[in-house]
This record gives sequence, C-alpha cells and structure tokens, in this order.
Amino acid sequence: MPSGIEMKEAHFPGRAPIDAYGNGGFRFADMSHRGSILLLPSGIYAWDAEEGDPLGLDRFRRVLSEARDIEVLLVGTGKDLRRLPVPLKDALRGSGISSDPMSTGAAVRTYNVMLAESRAVAAALIAV
Repeated sequence: MPSGIEMKEAHFPGRAPIDAYGNGGFRFADMSHRGSILLLPSGIYAWDAEEGDPLGLDRFRRVLSEARDIEVLLVGTGKDLRRLPVPLKDALRGSGISSDPMSTGAAVRTYNVMLAESRAVAAALIAV
C-alpha cells in the first residue's frame, strides 16, 4: 500500500493552442499550468526552466528525443529575446530541427498560428 501522495510528472497528452500566458504560467485546453512548458508532438509537459536559467542541452533532451516529428522549435525565452547557446543550436540543427528564439509572448502567438496550419512545430516556453 503506497504511503503519502504520489507526485507524477505534469503532462497533457495532446496538442493544444495556448489560450493565455502570464502570471507565471499558461492556460490551454481548459486548464492552467504554473511554470514553464514544452509543447511537443507527444503532448504538453511541465518544464523546469525559469527566466534567466542557462539554456543548456540537458534542458532540451525531451525535444531531441522527438526530433523526427519536429521541423521548427520555437523557444520563448521570457520577457526578452535571448540567443541560444551554440552547442544547443548545433544539436538541434544536427537533429533536423530549425530553432527560433524569441520572447515568450511572440513564441506563443507564432506557435498558435503554426499549430493551426498543421505544421511540425514544437515550443519550449519559459513562463513570464
């Protein structure tokens, strides 16, 4: 018999547009999530990234694991645009993924348009 509360990784098993963002989180599919998120072909996942954190390759392992189904990765870097580190860009490019960093707001809007067009898009969105 399990004791205590069992915490599971936050995951929405589908693709959905982002309805709203801000106040440290996002709204999608009639739900809200506090914190950053990854929007991938396999679903929407909680992401342990905060504004100002290093954007190292380790934070993008899940993205790379789904590379065959992703053409474009939008990276919402928070309030302001931040460049992606060269090793990350190289790893994404080597996996056939074009990366585009931008503010989180711009990434949300672009993601919604590309999703509506049925494009092979993914997004890594840092909460603002």
